[in-house]
Amino acid sequence: MGNDSKQTWIDFGYRIFAKEGPKGLKIEVLARKVNKSKSSFYHHFADLAIFTDLLLDHHLTRSKIIADEEKKCKNIDPDLICVLVSYKADLLFNRQLRVERNNSSFQDCLRKSDEIVGKGFVDIWIKDLQLEDKPKLVASLFELALENFYLQITEETLNKEWLSDYFNNLRKTVSNFSTSF
Repeated sequence: MGNDSKQTWIDFGYRIFAKEGPKGLKIEVLARKVNKSKSSFYHHFADLAIFTDLLLDHHLTRSKIIADEEKKCKNIDPDLICVLVSYKADLLFNRQLRVERNNSSFQDCLRKSDEIVGKGFVDIWIKDLQLEDKPKLVASLFELALENFYLQITEETLNKEWLSDYFNNLRKTVSNFSTSF
């Protein structure tokens, strides 16, 4: 029961962080969400810094799961898009890490998460765009696209239709760019 209770705190904290960032992590709010006392929080985590570190660890674990799902994808649309929609909270958590990357712990977690998830995405993108002969170009464009993607996503936009439109526009841009060289 103790471990289940601890995981419940982490699950709720993860979703709150994904929506509101670290400013949303208030012990009183979390306690109400999990229907536990504040003392239960301190019993499991001692303080908010330890809890936040556990959220970051949880995110890296989730990133590995996403990377495993990416490896099964044959294309961006619909395969990868279905994965992204399924892991909406994780993408929003990653977005918050980007927004708050002035915090060195968040920046480190973001870097590790991007390394874990990014390789599989780039591999799919290279195949999907038929740019097997230009992997460095794709990798560089991916960095720019990633920033742009996280600037635009919200809880409302992370759906199949928006993602399909986004990736179609990105495909056109990359195609125009790659034929220019």
